[in-house]
Amino acid sequence: MRAPRTTPGGETALRSQAGRDADHAVTALYVTHYRALVKMAALLVQDMTTAEEIVQDSFVDVYAAWRRRPGTDHALSYLRRSVVDRTRAALRQHVVVERSAFISALWNLPARQREVVVLRYFADLPETEVASATGISESAVKAHAAQAMSSLRTVLQRPGD
Repeated sequence: MRAPRTTPGGETALRSQAGRDADHAVTALYVTHYRALVKMAALLVQDMTTAEEIVQDSFVDVYAAWRRRPGTDHALSYLRRSVVDRTRAALRQHVVVERSAFISALWNLPARQREVVVLRYFADLPETEVASATGISESAVKAHAAQAMSSLRTVLQRPGD
């Protein structure tokens, strides 16, 4: 068996091809899903700069994982899960921002309910993908969504409604 051919920069031709494949695939994911992922993260952490950093870091992780194990089958699910996990970590660092009435009501929900509301109603994900992104069952997604919507209605109900 011959050793892989080395390019002038010192990388093997095989490794170079894998890098190009990862570049193209992750770039396509970025172009297609970056904005939606940032919106989702922003609703969870209430800070656009932090949301952008979270999503960018998640894409870096996907790129690194892609080079080890190429394939688009679970890349978007992995990205969503990474974003949710990173928002949880950011929240533990006490991100503080101004709040509108809705955002304030959203933030008063328990964390799981807030995650389900954002993923289900703002990211418009089906319950199966919300379950995958949050690491809970579909029935738990339904229960959290129902509880959250009830709480939000109560808090946001205008006098006279």
